[in-house]
Amino acid sequence: MDSLHRYRPICDAIAALFQPYVEVVLHELATDKAVYIAGNFSKRVLGEPSLLHEVDFDSQNPVIGPYEKVNWDGRALKSITVVLRDEAGAPLGVMCINVNVSDFHAVMQTLSALVRVPEPHYRPDALFKEDWHERINEFIRQWTQGRNVTISSMTHADRKDLVTALADSGAFSGKNAAAYISRVLGMGRATVYKYLRNEK
Repeated sequence: MDSLHRYRPICDAIAALFQPYVEVVLHELATDKAVYIAGNFSKRVLGEPSLLHEVDFDSQNPVIGPYEKVNWDGRALKSITVVLRDEAGAPLGVMCINVNVSDFHAVMQTLSALVRVPEPHYRPDALFKEDWHERINEFIRQWTQGRNVTISSMTHADRKDLVTALADSGAFSGKNAAAYISRVLGMGRATVYKYLRNEK
């Protein structure tokens, strides 16, 4: 059992209370992996690298954010990260709470204060410098918006063009990036690799 198991009920409670708008992810520092996900809508999987050890992550900051992120399908997320510690105060991991705020942007103006990220938008370099998930999500959002398509409406030719564009941008250089891209695009990894080889 991972060192963060005691926090799982908290994750479940937060996700259940705000279902289906909230996802909570536990990242264990010792293994640098995601060990628990409640309300999963990001298509991340357990055991996936957290990448926190590859960035200038400062565990002395108890709370990081709130900050903006982009989900794999282009939805806007408002997120916050909390450092979790043991009884002696040593950092064990982080709890990332991601809130899907895209639906709220269309609601009454009186609710805008609830979902708006303070200006100027705060995107902590410590979490984004090497976050290839975020870079891939942002690339896909810009690519699909520029062609007025969605992931679900793309043709095979569109998907092949997108995979090629992702490869040209260096998106496949991250560890497990191919697996993540295949999940986001709803394709098997074999198909992704076939497109990379420029096969029909």
